[in-house]
Amino acid sequence: MAVMKRSALGRGLDALITMDDLKTGGSSSISEIELSKIQPNPDQPRSVFEEETLEELATSIRSLGVIQPITLKETGPDKYMIISGERRYRASLKAGLERIPAYIKTAADENVVEMALIENIQREDLNSIEIALAYQKLIDSYGLTQEKLSERVGKKRATIANYLRLLKLPAEIQMGLKDKKIDMGHARALLPVEDPEVQLALYEQILAEGLSVRNVEEIVRGGVDAAALEQAKKEKSAERKPRLPEEFNLLKDHLSSFFNTKVQLVCNDKGKGKITIPFASEDELERLIGLLDKLK
Repeated sequence: MAVMKRSALGRGLDALITMDDLKTGGSSSISEIELSKIQPNPDQPRSVFEEETLEELATSIRSLGVIQPITLKETGPDKYMIISGERRYRASLKAGLERIPAYIKTAADENVVEMALIENIQREDLNSIEIALAYQKLIDSYGLTQEKLSERVGKKRATIANYLRLLKLPAEIQMGLKDKKIDMGHARALLPVEDPEVQLALYEQILAEGLSVRNVEEIVRGGVDAAALEQAKKEKSAERKPRLPEEFNLLKDHLSSFFNTKVQLVCNDKGKGKITIPFASEDELERLIGLLDKLK
């Protein structure tokens, strides 16, 4: 076992890039631990584990086993909490394993939770919101300033501030960022907008029109409000909506008059379309069927 020469947190994230380097003030050893005795870490910043990638890892584990041990904290007799490696733990369950190789923390260490968060923050597959929540968790739990957090995780203070600002966006936009409907560049472009309604309107426009980050930045620089965005959206929709030839409009009006309901008729440039006859109740449906029967 390698001996830690100085605090891992003092060295920043470089100390946490591999499981072998994840050390705390306590001792550790490698053991084979029953999966049934392991519990996930409640402070795990990653909230989404993609089923497809988990299955791929499980397939690899069935073939080659768990190559890199996970790291656990002993919480009681035959009880362990995951410090890092929950994805490998989940994949091992899928693979049908009963045991998993693990580094065990056997000595009390008050920094274990803090290190678990930091170890996970540096992983590239965390989404922006998960990273932001992890930063906020460290600040709240340990009373850190952004400057102190910057020193501990080896990231620039401006980078941390940018992530934390994402948590001020409306929940719908945060979910869109988490679900990869937009990227962090889009989200950062929305931050200068103070009105949440305008932010949401712009978010909907990004999704509807596939706006680039530069497009959003230009819109924000030009100044926007919710009413203007809604009007622009309606105008765009009207531009995209194909106009019916006059004879089709006459047919639509004739059908609406005959059925005594607002008939919808749409048609593309190739002449393909559909006629929709709406009804508000079963009685009205029976009335329409009666009219159709008379046409026969």
